[in-house]
Amino acid sequence: MRCVVAYDSVHGSTRAVAEAMAEQATSEGHEAQLVFVRDPSDQLQVSDLLLIGSPTRGGVMTKEAKAFMDGLDPGVWRGRRVATFDTLGPISRDPEKRSKVLRGIDDRSKNAANRMRELLQERGIHVERTMHFPVLGLWGPIAPEAIRMAKGEMHRMLTGGPVP
Repeated sequence: MRCVVAYDSVHGSTRAVAEAMAEQATSEGHEAQLVFVRDPSDQLQVSDLLLIGSPTRGGVMTKEAKAFMDGLDPGVWRGRRVATFDTLGPISRDPEKRSKVLRGIDDRSKNAANRMRELLQERGIHVERTMHFPVLGLWGPIAPEAIRMAKGEMHRMLTGGPVP
């Protein structure tokens, strides 16, 4: 399977999640392309699976992530597997409280992944999953479990099975 993990990152947390996802895909024998949406030399390849990520800033994605999504051709991506993800913070340094906050996020919550899903679906691109990864402070660091979570979510996207 060919996967593209496109992301924007301001302080590095979303980049770390995207890199973990691409690494997981490669470790499972899939082709993975990492695309930084601010880098014009990163040319998006058509793939079987597209994941788009952004930090949550003011309840939405970055303007660069939005511009990237605006540039997607719905005719190409309609019918392909697409998912969105974000990093959220600051979230408690207490692992139990962090877990509770993440469990409380639903489709109506104001965050980048949900807003990206809404924008893509308005354009006729179905988003099958939204994923959220915790950041401890406003500018990082990423929560210790976030990388493990990102790899598990990528495994799930690739296999359809449960997150290990």
